Amino acid sequence: MLFSGSRILPRAVCNLAATSRSYSADTNRNYDIVVVGGGIVGTASAREILLRHPTLRIAIVEKEHKLAFHQSGHNSGVVHAGIYYKPGSLKAKLCVEGLHLSYKYFDEKQVPYKKVGKLIVATNPTEVERLNDLYQRSLANNVPGVEMVDAAKIKEIEPYCKGVKAIWSPNTGIVDWGLVTQYYSRDFKAAGGDVYVNFKVNKFSEAPDNLDYPIVVRSEKGDEIRARNILTCGGLQSDKLAEMTGCASVPKIVPFRGEYLLLNPDKCHMVRGNIYPVPDPRFPFLGVHFTPRMDGSVWLGPNAVLAFRREGYKWSDINVPELIDALRFPGLIKMASKFIGAGIMEIARSAIIPLQVRELQKFIPDIHEYDVRRGPAGVRAQALDNAGNLVDDFVFDHGKGGSALSKNILHCRNAPSPGATSSLSIAKMIADKIEEEFHIAKA
Repeated sequence: MLFSGSRILPRAVCNLAATSRSYSADTNRNYDIVVVGGGIVGTASAREILLRHPTLRIAIVEKEHKLAFHQSGHNSGVVHAGIYYKPGSLKAKLCVEGLHLSYKYFDEKQVPYKKVGKLIVATNPTEVERLNDLYQRSLANNVPGVEMVDAAKIKEIEPYCKGVKAIWSPNTGIVDWGLVTQYYSRDFKAAGGDVYVNFKVNKFSEAPDNLDYPIVVRSEKGDEIRARNILTCGGLQSDKLAEMTGCASVPKIVPFRGEYLLLNPDKCHMVRGNIYPVPDPRFPFLGVHFTPRMDGSVWLGPNAVLAFRREGYKWSDINVPELIDALRFPGLIKMASKFIGAGIMEIARSAIIPLQVRELQKFIPDIHEYDVRRGPAGVRAQALDNAGNLVDDFVFDHGKGGSALSKNILHCRNAPSPGATSSLSIAKMIADKIEEEFHIAKA
């Protein structure tokens, strides 16, 4: 079932952010599980745990004034199909499973979405060879509906796009993942969960006077919540949360900003669905692409440049201690030296719009510099190891020792892309992990 992005949403959904509350000292503050981080992975996980165990008291705490404020609300809005990932990998399994779970959820809850499809387009013989490998990978991953198409079929699907060969993924879609997070939150609160916004965690400590709820979660403002167990899903702050309980600083989160251009409205008819380049295996990111949005706009990009603060959406967003921390990290230095040429080009494309447009013209030649303007940006929480490798798998961590701060706190330090598409399948995996780690009997 397809839903229009202009459909009027139920009043309850429109008011979801308003029903989340700031911390108040007169509320019951003892919880079986507190989930730190109100992004899509944290919210989906809290929802899944509570639906499995409805007698537990569970809360989400989020440092911003609403959920999905950062990565979950600043992404391209694509429902990915699982084409790119190594066959047999957890990422491939979770993405394909997440695709099916997402569409089922959207239909059940009447979340607006569109199955606009995606073309991964080869423009030369070298790219065709890589495209063939990618197609075999998609078949091995059981990606639904994929097919290889020729130049004529490309024109039929995307009349303004040129290419010699492409993978067509009809089940790739678009949705507002920030809105989806609010739907997850509604389910969570309807099941009895509590959501606290404006609660920036700055300390975990033990409460020796309360053995039933041995962990105190303290906010920057001095508010407190007590818990038996903690799950952190901190995204851009995930390594810092882990360090608060004695975990190592690595894997380190290094923020990379992805900047988009916006296609002028009178040219948006030229893009029907997602148009992606064939990824170059030498580089870690996918390259610039065309992404239609639920509101009818078309985003072009993104590039990938180092952000000067963890939540830096503009070049002028600078946090000196965070920047120094990133630049001193050996992993970033090694990664930068490995990709120095590509990194310089990404910075150049950020500064000089025609360079970005030139990449787009490989696919749609009729788009020119005067057809675009600067658009939004997102920040990706890229986990790196000391050798400069991108951490491409899930990382769970505990502090050292046998205290409650060690054994009763589980950190999800990396939930790799595509985290939004995979959110419901990731939530199932994290709920399984929580049951195992905290000895919660399966329902």
